[in-house]
Amino acid sequence: MTLSEAAETGPIFDLTFEPAHGQAVEVAPGVQRITANNASPFTFHGTNSYIVGRQNVAVIDPGPEDEAHFAALMRALEGRRVSHILVSHTHRDHSPLARRLQAATGAPVLAEGPHRPSRPLFAGEENPFAESSDSDFVPDMALGDGAVIEGADWRITAIHTPGHTANHLAFALDEAGILFSGDHVMAWATTIVAPPDGAMRDYMASLDKLLAREGDRIYFPGHGGPVAAPKPFLRALKTHRRLRERAIIDRLKAGDTTIDAMVRVIYATTDPRLHGAAALSVLAQLEDLVDRGLVSSEGGPPALGRLYTLA
Repeated sequence: MTLSEAAETGPIFDLTFEPAHGQAVEVAPGVQRITANNASPFTFHGTNSYIVGRQNVAVIDPGPEDEAHFAALMRALEGRRVSHILVSHTHRDHSPLARRLQAATGAPVLAEGPHRPSRPLFAGEENPFAESSDSDFVPDMALGDGAVIEGADWRITAIHTPGHTANHLAFALDEAGILFSGDHVMAWATTIVAPPDGAMRDYMASLDKLLAREGDRIYFPGHGGPVAAPKPFLRALKTHRRLRERAIIDRLKAGDTTIDAMVRVIYATTDPRLHGAAALSVLAQLEDLVDRGLVSSEGGPPALGRLYTLA
């Protein structure tokens, strides 16, 4: 399948990635990647931390609270000055190590803001992502969309890309044509968009925002290897979500009113152990359809247990 064909049918995922845990790997001139050894079905081979610059550097996504990963970062940073610590979003595989890195280097921590849901919780609803969210995180400086951070030999622009979380940022190393895409765009899998942390409408708008950018030739994501052809891949991601939306509408037309019933059909060939994550993805699509007036819902919490019908 070609990239142009993928844009019409869905993304071609790239699972070829050598994590080189504990080692600083140069992925571009003046850019190093260190991958934490926290592999899981949601983190692939682990969380990528990036060091940008030569002597005066920024660290993007210090990663999880992990002793070995902290030691690897400190080895790579030896003899260099850290001027900024940048955090793409506040899930526990990305932000917690920022505190220790700040204590060791004195560098300020910059992010969009503290963790927050993308929408208010329903009465009686509990956030299923509470344990995976770094709710204690507070940046030293809040970065707005378009904020610029500069070092001796680099210039980074913060791009607000909500969807996976409300406070998600991507970071553009503009002169190099590099975008650090966090968990918003990854080559190995689709991004988890799950309410109340995430919102499908925000996610789709953020894809369009990145599509409108010029000059981004490669993405370095929070997990896995690079996205080498960003524009076709972004279009393919949009197609994938539209196809999922169409499948949900088809199930509503067939008389399914619950998420469980839809998941059993739409994800019939998916490992049943992943049906919980699939249900959250369907919920995100349904909430977007409700917001657009195409679907009606009724019932109380939990959100996954509401009843859905075509409007």
